[in-house]
Amino acid sequence: MNLKSRPFRQVDVFTDQPYYGNPLAVVLDGTGLTDAQMQRFAQWTNLSETTFVLPALDASADYRLRIFTPGGELPFAGHPTLGSCHAWLAAGGRPRGGETIVQQCGAGLVRIRREGERLAFAAPPLKRSAPRPSELAQVAAALGLKANQIVSSQVLANGPVWFSLLLDEESTVLRLTPDHAALKALGHEVGVAALCGAAAGPLIARGNREARAFGTSGTSATVEPSLVVRAFAASVGVPEDPVTGSLNAGLAQWLIEDEHITAPYVATQGACLGRDGLVHIARDASGQIWVGGHSVVCIEGSVQL
Repeated sequence: MNLKSRPFRQVDVFTDQPYYGNPLAVVLDGTGLTDAQMQRFAQWTNLSETTFVLPALDASADYRLRIFTPGGELPFAGHPTLGSCHAWLAAGGRPRGGETIVQQCGAGLVRIRREGERLAFAAPPLKRSAPRPSELAQVAAALGLKANQIVSSQVLANGPVWFSLLLDEESTVLRLTPDHAALKALGHEVGVAALCGAAAGPLIARGNREARAFGTSGTSATVEPSLVVRAFAASVGVPEDPVTGSLNAGLAQWLIEDEHITAPYVATQGACLGRDGLVHIARDASGQIWVGGHSVVCIEGSVQL
């Protein structure tokens, strides 16, 4: 095997403090690699996602991105989109559109904009539907949930497909101990969320502020989230994902449209894994949802591939 030295970054996404977000491996030159080589490296990194930056095939895009989990390739994913863009810009990438970067991926073209020190991607089109009652019962059982703890449910498809549940309380989300083998057997990637902070009422808001005032992350103490999120994806080799952009994008489109929450808001994810990811959701005048977050480079160098 002829190996080539390729520029590499490992980026922490949805945090401004290293090691509190969702790590991402980024190979900044994926030219000449086969699908099998990319998949093998993604399995080796053992991160939720590994990406490969390639020249764009579409003349309107700045670069093309391929996204791999340990279990397979994804057409789109949120934290790889932001982290790869951050790494590309840090390595000297220059967008054709000034402040707007256009990423080409399996799901098509994704716009990314600068929001001060953060980047934000335009949530891709969402297809959503009500789950079949039998499937809902199976997922609930695998999560250890009772029917009265589920406020609403939807299947959200924006590249990945998330079987998504809105639960009754923040504590219900945080106390879940899923049967990952059962979820894998069902073949679903599952997202759960609950309102918290001011969105869930004044007493919970006060308790949430007090709890986060003692947090360890540099961002936690200054932001009061309105939504707590967890993501379980054993079906693609990731039992629990620390912070998930695609899920948060779909949740935002669903929950805002159905008037469960209003934008802008901040979602928190990763507490059960010792992380403190923050996802910033905004909605512009056209109705487009933007999903933003900070990113930091933790490892910089080269990889032999």
